[in-house]
Amino acid sequence: MLDALGEVRTGIISNPGPGEGAAARATAALHKAFPGRFTDEALVHWGVKDSRRIFDRAVASTEGAVADDCVFVGEDAQERAFAREAGMRTTAHPVFAVAAMEHRPVLRTRIELSGGPGVAELAAAVNETEAVVVQIVSERLVLAMATTRGAEALERAGFTVNPRGPVDGTVAFAIRDDQPVSADDAERRATEKFINDLLARGEAVFEGEEPTPITTHVIERADDGRLTARRLRFFH
Repeated sequence: MLDALGEVRTGIISNPGPGEGAAARATAALHKAFPGRFTDEALVHWGVKDSRRIFDRAVASTEGAVADDCVFVGEDAQERAFAREAGMRTTAHPVFAVAAMEHRPVLRTRIELSGGPGVAELAAAVNETEAVVVQIVSERLVLAMATTRGAEALERAGFTVNPRGPVDGTVAFAIRDDQPVSADDAERRATEKFINDLLARGEAVFEGEEPTPITTHVIERADDGRLTARRLRFFH
């Protein structure tokens, strides 16, 4: 992925751990693991990521970039939330760095394996596209993260792919009037936000409407009023 980023400026935001000399040891390990990669010392930030402070410092250290020009890659959802507070874009895995730079969302995705390619073939297909396996639930169901581009590649490889709401900005539970909101309700809210964002960008039309050159999804309304987004297959 670092090769794919080419001339894009890259830095480090990481907690080296406690103790005197921790940052120095982390710096030495970084340069040993990635020689010649992170040479701009101004963009290397060691410290805890328990607030937006370190992310604000990282943006300021670019000397000219605004926060929305910067992408933080990190597997910890809370750290990504702090980065978004600072105005940065975020993604949960390096595979999605380019997608984040291009403002393309990463979606929680269900992949069904039924009578076709199996887990081994899925692993090979995932390694060739913008997708990451999160959990193998059973021989027939795998949970993953994928961009629309990645989901299309997996479908072409013979898998049944069902993208859901976006990875970032979603929660399993929320608080409303001191009452927990069910996971189903949280899922519905995330889906509604995803659909609203698609409509705002002009990338979706409602069922029965004529797709435009930039349409990627068709919005359908169920009998109970719920909206769902159906991705147009193999859209380029």
